[in-house]
Amino acid sequence: MGDDAELTAAVLAAQNGDETAFRTVYRTVHPRLLGYVRTLVGDLDAEDVSSEAWLQIARDLERFSGDADRFRGWAARIARNRALDHVRMRGRRPATVADETELTGRAAESDTAGEAMEALATGRTLALIARLPQDQAEAVVLRVVMGLDAKTAAETLGKRPGAVRTAAHRGLKKLAELLSEDAATAGGVDALPAQREPRSRAVTSAGVTHTRARTQKDM
Repeated sequence: MGDDAELTAAVLAAQNGDETAFRTVYRTVHPRLLGYVRTLVGDLDAEDVSSEAWLQIARDLERFSGDADRFRGWAARIARNRALDHVRMRGRRPATVADETELTGRAAESDTAGEAMEALATGRTLALIARLPQDQAEAVVLRVVMGLDAKTAAETLGKRPGAVRTAAHRGLKKLAELLSEDAATAGGVDALPAQREPRSRAVTSAGVTHTRARTQKDM
């Protein structure tokens, strides 16, 4: 996730009109935010929805208050709202949310999270995450990819921290199973890096303006 202190400083500088700082914020947060949006609307619409989210982030940045973790949570809430608006407009519904119970067996989560992060950049893994129940997919991306703590992720989703931990644990466990099955089909985990897709689009979105002339150009 990079240095949280640097991201916090970049957000503050961007609020004061520093365009270079805003580009730093964008480059740091956007790839993971885009991954989150993909779990909500799919790959085809993710870029457009993410651009809409950055428009609002740029517009409302002056009103934000907090550190790097709170900024990631704030950005994720904005992106989630834009994604849900998009889903409603297109007449599609998110996957059915599974029932949630108290978290058990938490110790295994860190190892599984590492495996998920290792392979997350591949289109194959994003497709696997999309196969999880919606609550699990969102929890996994917010906790593992966006790096939010349980409290901030819960605020983003409008749920209890315990419910988010449970969903993340279940999602990571299921994702590990899917990764194992997929790796076996593809000929082993070593085959996964070859499936990486170009990431240039994730950091080159253009056309976002800000009240202080901030844009996504050249980010």
